[in-house]
Amino acid sequence: MKIAATLALLLVSAALAHAELPAATDAAVANALRSGKPTVIDLGARTCIPCKKMAPILENLAAEYRGKASVLFIDVHENQAAADKFRVQMIPTQIFFDKNGKEIKRHIGFIDKTEMVRDLKAAGLK
Repeated sequence: MKIAATLALLLVSAALAHAELPAATDAAVANALRSGKPTVIDLGARTCIPCKKMAPILENLAAEYRGKASVLFIDVHENQAAADKFRVQMIPTQIFFDKNGKEIKRHIGFIDKTEMVRDLKAAGLK
């Protein structure tokens, strides 16, 4: 009985540790770009392999820089209008914005955490 309870607890803990960053709404994107903080928007899909590799990095950045930067995810399969608005041609695409909401960099494909932090710092992350 104790083994089953321990296993259940471990499964729940693992699920929580890998919770996906929720898809950002249009309002959340607008708020982030007006927030006065640097922002990165990752446009991808929950089903694409490089996008799946990006998910834990985005989750980590969102938690680590909460209150200092906005880290958002948009699933282009669920929000085609956002893909059109941001002129996404391939996924994943990461777009970095400065504190004024001005696009300063665009990257296509997988990007590691070190490079994302460097780009957020270039966008004004302190």
